[in-house]
Order: sequence, then C-alpha cells, then structure tokens
Amino acid sequence: MIHSKLAPIALSVILAASLAACAKPEAAKLTADTAKITDTVKTNAQAMVAALNARDAEKAVGYDAPQTVGMFHGAPNVNNAAQDLAMTKQQVADPAFHLTVADETVDVAQAGDMALYKATYAYTGTDPKTKKPMTETGNWVIQYKVQGDGSWKVATSVVSDTGPAPAAAAPEKK
Repeated sequence: MIHSKLAPIALSVILAASLAACAKPEAAKLTADTAKITDTVKTNAQAMVAALNARDAEKAVGYDAPQTVGMFHGAPNVNNAAQDLAMTKQQVADPAFHLTVADETVDVAQAGDMALYKATYAYTGTDPKTKKPMTETGNWVIQYKVQGDGSWKVATSVVSDTGPAPAAAAPEKK
C-alpha cells in the first residue's frame, strides 16, 4: 500500500528533476568590450603595416599567432609564423616594397574571443617580369584571436587582389 502511494510522488519528483535539468539557464551577460577590442585590433593591424613598411619582418610577424595561416593569391599557403617570417623577409627585401591600407573595419564576436579585420590595400613592389615598380590593389581579411595572455594575434590572413579595373564599356552606336 505504501508503495502505491509513494510511486506517484517519486514519479513527480523524477519528472520535476528531469524538467529542471532540461531548462536552459539564463544567458550569460556579455562582458566583452567590443569598442576596446576594435581599437586594439586596428592598432595591431596598423602597427603591423608600419613594421612592414619599416622592413622589420620580425616585428611584423610578431603579430602572428603561433599556428597562423596566410592565404595569398598565387602563392602556397603559409602555415605557421616561421613560414610567414621567411615569406615576409622576401617581401620587405624588395626596394620598391610599400603597403597602405584603407577602409578598415572590425567585427568583434559577441563572446569577445575573435575579431575580423577587413581593409582594402595597395601594395607596391617590383614586377618580376618587367623589373619595374607595380602597384596591386585588393582586399585584406585578417581573423584575430585573443591569446591566453590577453593579447590579440593573427590566426588567419587572406590577401586577395582585385585585379585590373574593368574596361570601360564602348559607347552605344546610334
């Protein structure tokens, strides 16, 4: 008799515990200071460009995360900071090397652990065929990740040239 009276109570307790376990906790309040992260990322990107223009490859690559990945049109991917340093040393050895960026934007993840930097660029270097200076324009996208020490480092960098401007359309004949 006691078992038949306890069964509904036990079932009710188990059901209530199950429902409580399934209940979603209140969403954690976001504490990331996205404005501060945006400023930090832009400052890092601008300092990296300044280091490149000063031909300081070590300082420029110092903004890389250890397992950074670089994707550059027409070149094999760079898969770590050491490979990036070797390629960067070649780039800045070019006497015509100069890099500018514009139209910078930064999107910060709500969690505050990643940021996406986007900019247009103009790169001047020596054309390997003509041996004369040439300028390439394109888009630069950098994924930054916060590191264990709180610093922001380049996890992924994608450089994509936009190619020459399209030819103007021929005037319509009447």
